[in-house]
Amino acid sequence: MDYPQAFRPLRPLPNFIFMSRWLQAPLYLGLIVAQGVYVYRFMIELWHLVSTANTIQEAEIMLIVLGLIDVVMIANLLVMVIVGGYETFVSRLDLEGHPDQPEWLSHVNAGVLKVKLATAIIGISSIHLLKTFINAPSLDDKTLMWQTLIHLAFVLSALAIAMTERLSHAPQPSH
Repeated sequence: MDYPQAFRPLRPLPNFIFMSRWLQAPLYLGLIVAQGVYVYRFMIELWHLVSTANTIQEAEIMLIVLGLIDVVMIANLLVMVIVGGYETFVSRLDLEGHPDQPEWLSHVNAGVLKVKLATAIIGISSIHLLKTFINAPSLDDKTLMWQTLIHLAFVLSALAIAMTERLSHAPQPSH
């Protein structure tokens, strides 16, 4: 029987290889558990902020709030990896028409995901660097220098990833 291309059964080895993508599903479930840990940590820090708001200094409040922002940004990064990675590498989520479908999900691929992740990492690194600068009087110059250099390395890496992605999808001139 001659099946149309979309319904043609796969040979055993290609089918086994294709089905192996489901081995990633437990990894995404593990990231969901890790996100739960971040929610727990966020709630502890928020309670600490609220319960000590009258007794701590403004600089400490700022550091706690920056820590909360950091947790939220990491949680956003986890959502991008979980949803985008699952959609790209495991199986479609079939969210078309769902009112809560993330706008970026409709055009996600491995390259777009890498750029979004690199951008999120820069944001997280920026929060850490800001916390470092707030604590600068209590830190040595080497720590400040290394954290700044590491942040710059993240920025340069993200730029390189974005440029590579753009060049790999640039329209080719016709001959």
